[in-house]
Amino acid sequence: MGDPIKTNQQEKELYNYDAIVVGSGITGGLAAKELCEKGLKTLVLERGQNVEHITGYKTANMLPWEFDHRLRLTNTQLTENPVQSMAGDPGTLPFFASDKEHPYIQEKPFNWGRGYQVGGKSLTWGRQCFRYSDLDFEANLKEGIAVDWPVRYKDIAPWYDYVENYIGISGKNEGLAHLPDGNFLPPMEMNCIEDHFSSKIRSSYKDRIVTIGRVANLTRGWNGRGPCQYRNLCSRGCPFGGYYSSNAASLPAAAATGNMTLKPDAIVIEVLYNAKNNRASGVRVMDAITRKITEYTARIIFLNASAIATAAILLNSKSASFPTGLGNSSGQLGHNLMDHFTGTGAEAQFDGFKDKYHSGRRPVGIYVPRFRNTSKETMRKEFTRGYGLQGMGGRANWQEQGRQVSGFGKDFKEQLLQPGPWSIWLGGWGETLPYFTNKITLDDQQKDQWGLPLVKIDYEYHDNEKAMQKDMVASIEEMLTTAGFKNIKSYSHFQPGGSAFHEMGTARMGKDPKTSVLNKFNQMHDVKNVFVTDGSFMASSGTANPSLTYMAFTARACDYAVNELKKGTL
Repeated sequence: MGDPIKTNQQEKELYNYDAIVVGSGITGGLAAKELCEKGLKTLVLERGQNVEHITGYKTANMLPWEFDHRLRLTNTQLTENPVQSMAGDPGTLPFFASDKEHPYIQEKPFNWGRGYQVGGKSLTWGRQCFRYSDLDFEANLKEGIAVDWPVRYKDIAPWYDYVENYIGISGKNEGLAHLPDGNFLPPMEMNCIEDHFSSKIRSSYKDRIVTIGRVANLTRGWNGRGPCQYRNLCSRGCPFGGYYSSNAASLPAAAATGNMTLKPDAIVIEVLYNAKNNRASGVRVMDAITRKITEYTARIIFLNASAIATAAILLNSKSASFPTGLGNSSGQLGHNLMDHFTGTGAEAQFDGFKDKYHSGRRPVGIYVPRFRNTSKETMRKEFTRGYGLQGMGGRANWQEQGRQVSGFGKDFKEQLLQPGPWSIWLGGWGETLPYFTNKITLDDQQKDQWGLPLVKIDYEYHDNEKAMQKDMVASIEEMLTTAGFKNIKSYSHFQPGGSAFHEMGTARMGKDPKTSVLNKFNQMHDVKNVFVTDGSFMASSGTANPSLTYMAFTARACDYAVNELKKGTL
């Protein structure tokens, strides 16, 4: 397939590296930094365009009236690119892949949001950073679901420390065993209505708290970046480096070593396998612009393209040894796809604090950690696992008031200047179990514009998620009522899978090569020099946002891989 690599020595050296990292997002950027700083000549391949820190954030400082349609999306955008349009803000749209240009097949509705650019979704992520605990790592074993995680919290805790100390996370320690504390910068402040809600919940329940979100936004300067400017335009790219992204932090650090080669517009077609030594020899890559095909070789390969894209690359990497995809002797590759389910929540108003208002645009909300099935006292018969709640309180401004106020002229303007009532919103993020039938496959007939098979996604929620959803909305309504809120308007439906943008699990780790793709160090059971450290490795989804866990496992895997290289085992 394509032109062979030229054979003169100069060309061989040009295409040969110590390590190859596929993807430049949250985990790919971190892997690049770790490997480069450990002395490895590392090639970073990104299928999307190059985005330079600061200069690449074209919309970061644009005002609403500087957009063609203010801050609204056109009907054409909504119709042709429904998943991309979930970005909402036209200033963010360039950092989400176009559905039209990058189609995929939805066997059942699934919102596959992709960030095809240098930095990937590290430019647009929600930045919530929570540690998983043994409540998460032991759940599969205790309940006889899927496979046991091959690690426990004590194995990952030092790496949580390491990543937190590098990226900078603001937050508050709360002393919860199932939501371990971390190394935090000073927390962002709650406003008065959130403080009220927090106080009422803490005084009314023994098993629930309301805390400020733990977020990778800097409350003070950190490692040459930030602090956050409270603009809340994070997903347009931050010129101040006020939040962690590959572009602002890890990729510049990797480049500073002199060991990184970054190639954007480089679509990885497959991982190449050498049956003689049972190792991957490199990757085959297509230039997204010219369609030229090149092969790059390396001693180790890290796949960080995101859970669905990484699984697609591996499924497309077929050989006589692996006819169903590289490292797929277990038959688990592409299966066990998970995402946190969303679509349930409520809004409510509060009659009070009329002499107060809030200032700034804080880029994080409040968080209610999991409180179901955390102890004997909180066990539920209807479902296993649990959910967390995220939310935000505020006071209606002139835009919101304008929908309620009638009239014109001076009186109308004066009414607009009066803030409306305080309100709060709470929404649930629920754990989805790992189901073998939730999967991605490749279509042999339908191809994309580069001639690669389209990804097919088959995903649905089951009885456990449905039972949890009922409890979720009932709990939210109860908590708002307890805290004295009125006019509670709740909603409860399943948004399509993928809507939380937490896709994971397609190349799960485990102890047994017969039932898992990776070992406890994110190393492929079948092909020892291939590591997968994006969300693919997750054996269960946990309740909290997973990105910090991805990064902790990435740093750990890089350390392990380099040590194994030094030993000569890879």
